[in-house]
Amino acid sequence: MNYGLCADVTHLSEVRTTAILADDNALVRTGLRAVLTDAGITVLAEAATGPDLLREVLRHRPDVLVLGTVSPDTLRDVSQVTPGIAILLVNATEDTQTVRRALRAGVHGYLPASADDIARAVSVVAAGWVIFSRAALSALTGESADSRPFPELTTREFEVLDLVAAGLRNSVVARRLHLAPKTVSNHISNIFAKLGVCDRATAIVRAREAGLGVDPG
Repeated sequence: MNYGLCADVTHLSEVRTTAILADDNALVRTGLRAVLTDAGITVLAEAATGPDLLREVLRHRPDVLVLGTVSPDTLRDVSQVTPGIAILLVNATEDTQTVRRALRAGVHGYLPASADDIARAVSVVAAGWVIFSRAALSALTGESADSRPFPELTTREFEVLDLVAAGLRNSVVARRLHLAPKTVSNHISNIFAKLGVCDRATAIVRAREAGLGVDPG
């Protein structure tokens, strides 16, 4: 598996994993169902639209959502309604903006649609870890700090500022970035000091003038 993992997953739980599939293409859903079923993963339902997905998730409460082509709004709504469910995004696009939006929406895994080990990835995220393709990781880490606004900020501080500028509360920022609320508060204090501002409103104005704060979807 040529992916970036956050932990050793050689001893994943043998507990049977449940999943819901979502994609607007029936053939894609059929293919994903076959792959997961062959690997012993129970597919509880399929969905072709955002509303269908939300309904099935609330009905079944699966371990993992395996999503293909879904809108940013759907990703956001699902992560807000079901924060305890792991999300694996299987997408053909691995550009920086798409990956960043997926991270902000709270996904636990991001793989290309051609990945040959999607079932294994489902088990990884079900176990509580995250998994991203090498290309997706490169799309993020390949960005130069000097090429973005506020190069004095660390990468994490920049991510926090971006989400704050989008109007998200500290608690939501913490959940999106998988940080403790206190850590987010500390980052914000550092951001204020480095930008030379005294309050959140001024920091948001500065950030939005620099192009940050786009709706994270």
